[in-house]
Amino acid sequence: MRYDWTVEDIEALFALPFNDLIFRAQQAHRAHFDANEVQLSTLLSIKTGGCPEDCKYCPQSSRYTTEVESELLMKKDEVMKAARIAKEKGATRFCMGAAWREPKGRAFDLVLDMIREVKAMDMEACATLGMLSEEQAKKLSEAGLDYYNHNLDTDPEYYKEIISTRTYEERLDTLKNVRAEGMSVCCGGIVGMGETIRNRAGMIAQLARMNPHPESVPINMLVKVEGTPMQDLDDLDPFDFIRTIAVAKITMPASHIRLSAGREAMSDEMQALCFLAGANSIFYGEKLLTTGNKDAENDQTLFARLGIRPEGSPTPSSRRVANA
Repeated sequence: MRYDWTVEDIEALFALPFNDLIFRAQQAHRAHFDANEVQLSTLLSIKTGGCPEDCKYCPQSSRYTTEVESELLMKKDEVMKAARIAKEKGATRFCMGAAWREPKGRAFDLVLDMIREVKAMDMEACATLGMLSEEQAKKLSEAGLDYYNHNLDTDPEYYKEIISTRTYEERLDTLKNVRAEGMSVCCGGIVGMGETIRNRAGMIAQLARMNPHPESVPINMLVKVEGTPMQDLDDLDPFDFIRTIAVAKITMPASHIRLSAGREAMSDEMQALCFLAGANSIFYGEKLLTTGNKDAENDQTLFARLGIRPEGSPTPSSRRVANA
């Protein structure tokens, strides 16, 4: 595994002819994964809106006027009901997101209890709660949390154009605290925020130089929400997004590369190319925090058309015979 990627190395990957890039990404993917399996996660916003941060893409920021209303932390019974439904629909990982700068007080204790309950359901537990201290990371680990999500969003150079209320180093410190407690890291970024290809290469370089690589790498496509500073940006070229998936796979071949925000706007054909480029994880369900997502039935139909199955599910006997 390689951990010494430079920004220039990764820019060279972005510059490859599309077919050559996809071919390399598919080779890297098949060396570590079943090419026809996709890991399914469900994400639930357990505390929505009212965030004091100023992330320019986020409708949950209290600094912007959007349709997202601030809500209190959900009751545990409601969260567990959502987790059971997710499991029934085939999700193997249940992710809980809270719009906090960092968790505090009684609310954090309640989330720890939710994590224990999700683990008791024999599901992987994931959380995104903002910045973590060493002690908070320790408590999450003791509760059984498998994955902690904390995205870098972009590269260090463009970051200051997106967020001013926390530093890049603070994000890296949270990831260090998570790693120190033995939890897996879910860390990626967002494309389509007006960044250059070099910025995208810089973001991938930051992720690909982590040792070990993040176990899960969400690649988000900006969802432009009215009321946020990024509402009027130009749409991202779909091929630029697919290239980002492929480059992430080549540089982090053993990581799950996840299609995350923005998937609702993707055609079936675009998603199929993303899977071909090495994406092998999706958020599964009707909603992604505060924005829409492909619903489970649509995903199941697409999987059937492509011959894709959920990760860990048995290979149909008919397919085994056909490939014999």
